[in-house]
Amino acid sequence: MNTLSRAQINLVACVLLLGSTRALSQDFEPLPKTAAQQGDTDDKIELGKKLYFDPRLSATGTVSCNTCHNLMEGGDDGRPTSMGVDGLTGPRNAPTVWNSVFQASQFWDGRVPTLEDQAKGPMVADVEMGMAGHDQVIGRIKTIPGYIREFETVFGPSDAVTIENAVEAIAAFERTLITPDSPLDRYLSGDKAAMSDVQIRGLELFASTGCTECHSGPALNGWQPGSDGEFVEFPRITDSAFVKKYDLISDLGRSNATGDRSDDHYFKTPTLRNITLTAPYLHNGRVGSLSEAIRLMASTQLDAELSDDEVAALVAFLSALEGRFPEIALPRLPSRPGESVLQQPEAANGFGDATGH
Repeated sequence: MNTLSRAQINLVACVLLLGSTRALSQDFEPLPKTAAQQGDTDDKIELGKKLYFDPRLSATGTVSCNTCHNLMEGGDDGRPTSMGVDGLTGPRNAPTVWNSVFQASQFWDGRVPTLEDQAKGPMVADVEMGMAGHDQVIGRIKTIPGYIREFETVFGPSDAVTIENAVEAIAAFERTLITPDSPLDRYLSGDKAAMSDVQIRGLELFASTGCTECHSGPALNGWQPGSDGEFVEFPRITDSAFVKKYDLISDLGRSNATGDRSDDHYFKTPTLRNITLTAPYLHNGRVGSLSEAIRLMASTQLDAELSDDEVAALVAFLSALEGRFPEIALPRLPSRPGESVLQQPEAANGFGDATGH
């Protein structure tokens, strides 16, 4: 029998890698490196960044978008459920804002379709930013001359400071919050050294176990450009021991938004990008470790029990989804020298007292 030369061995390896990559491309794709839309100018993005980091858009002046979606970490807050004004907490875990542009809908129940619509909600949610209404938000922004000038620069001099323009700017900034060039992205692009052997084994197990039924596409959430939101029944296997242990039944999910009982226990498929950074897990934030979340999902969604080695391989694969984070300089927020934004202007305009109540 003839012996293969080193060059022939390398050629066979390349062919196998190419075949494997092509097969994987049916389920996975590299994350896009830009998500900018027409009109996302530098000035609009910078204004959106300032609004994203500004706690003065909350009733108490203490809670910003970044409070619950911390860009210095995983784009969440590390809490089971988020804490808003006055120490109040909501019922659900904060999803990551990183790569949220690659979602066909926003919030766990998918109740709004766009980043702009999502940005409106927390401002007036009583357990989040707590403002009495969007008029109060805009009234406060209008008390800050620097913001008025920036809105007019971006949107023109006529009636520039509106809630629609504010959330348009925030969304433009959020479209820059993407994390490409993960080991998986490089592997899919042909770099066979980008992932370790155990990560590759975890990837193969991820596909063969059935995880790609929901977690496919560039963000591993079923999303494709122009696609509708993906919603999945959770839990599927209701007699799993994890259901009672982590109270997976009490939140009805999407039906709370739609009013349709056939949507009971359906939730949006979340992205798995940077999943190693966003514990605790699930919509209720009750699962503290990624390995436990993997066991739970296998049991409740696939009726499968995984060995410790399989769980370790899947954890290793998911670590290959941690991408390159963009450098973000903290903004300098416009101020009112010598005057508090939280005091009399709102009361004088009929917007209520400093706490928004």
